[in-house]
Amino acid sequence: MRREYRLRWTFFIMGLIVLALGISLTIKGKVLGIGPWDVFHYGLYKQLGLTIGTWSIIAGITIIAATWVGTQTPPKIGAIMNMLLLGVFIDIFNLWLPNPETILVQVLCFTAGVFILGFGISLYVSADLGAGPRDSLMLLIVEKTGWSITLVRNGMEITVFLLGWLLGGPVGIGTILIALFLGRIIQITLPPCQKRLERLIGKEHQPVPGAEKN
Repeated sequence: MRREYRLRWTFFIMGLIVLALGISLTIKGKVLGIGPWDVFHYGLYKQLGLTIGTWSIIAGITIIAATWVGTQTPPKIGAIMNMLLLGVFIDIFNLWLPNPETILVQVLCFTAGVFILGFGISLYVSADLGAGPRDSLMLLIVEKTGWSITLVRNGMEITVFLLGWLLGGPVGIGTILIALFLGRIIQITLPPCQKRLERLIGKEHQPVPGAEKN
């Protein structure tokens, strides 16, 4: 049991770090725009100050409260840790990573960031210690509706993209690409991450609802 617990927390923490790295890379590739949630957080930052990571935490608190009401179940410790740590990691990477000097490098940063953040989401969700605020809401909607992860995630991304745009956040073709394709990246990478962890801990694979739908 202790080994399983250690493995789950390893997947969880590494997933958050990978996710934050991916988000920061997309922000560095701002020539294409930034991800829908980050457009939203950036718009709040632009209008009200603070940092992108801080607004990620504040938005997370709001979504956790809404999900708690929807499920009538308190959030897992992992959801709370996600809410707090992800915003901190984003701000750290934003400070640590250099700003690309050419458009080509920005495009490469953005492209790599999209795949990295999608994989990071799958990595920490597979740990089953409590998905983060946004992903908990995604999984709740999937469970309640029976829709695929791709459909639900895309709908969420498009909604916050529009809110961020209204707040004055930077948008571009990259914002639309993330809104359209991030759900598919998660749907492809989540089952292998889940199977790998369960193989390590010796448990039978139990797929996340909606993860293996086309």
